[in-house]
Amino acid sequence: MADLDMKKAREVYASLISMLDSINWSYEKEEEKLIIRSGVNGDDLPVEFLVVVNPKNEVVQFISQLPFNAPEDKRIDLSIAVNVANWGLCDGSFDYNVTDGRIIFRMTSSYRESVLGEELFKYLIMVAASTVDRYNDKFFMISKGMISIQQFIQQENED
Repeated sequence: MADLDMKKAREVYASLISMLDSINWSYEKEEEKLIIRSGVNGDDLPVEFLVVVNPKNEVVQFISQLPFNAPEDKRIDLSIAVNVANWGLCDGSFDYNVTDGRIIFRMTSSYRESVLGEELFKYLIMVAASTVDRYNDKFFMISKGMISIQQFIQQENED
């Protein structure tokens, strides 16, 4: 069974690479780990991400760690902001570690008993990148005291 899982995972990985090549996307491969490293320039902060094919769970994961950690005195505000942001998301979610102030965006799609095509891969990357770009600067501004949690919530309710 493990051989079949790995075979399917390698097929999915190859399909991902093919899709990225077809749109001339810049990336780095870690073929032995089934990982793709890439990123985009956001409006304010860079959006770096990993795409991981997980053969054990038969999923493709998009993971983007934001390029800062919240300082200790802003961690509760950031936990509220992450919850507010997650409430409005259709796909994906932010994970937040209140202990160290780290925020990660995660989006997952299963390939169990299905075929993932290029359009789905494009969707995963584009939605994930745009979601991180939408929130990373807002989370950063909260962490630096540039906006309050109340201002963030008001902005979210207006959108």
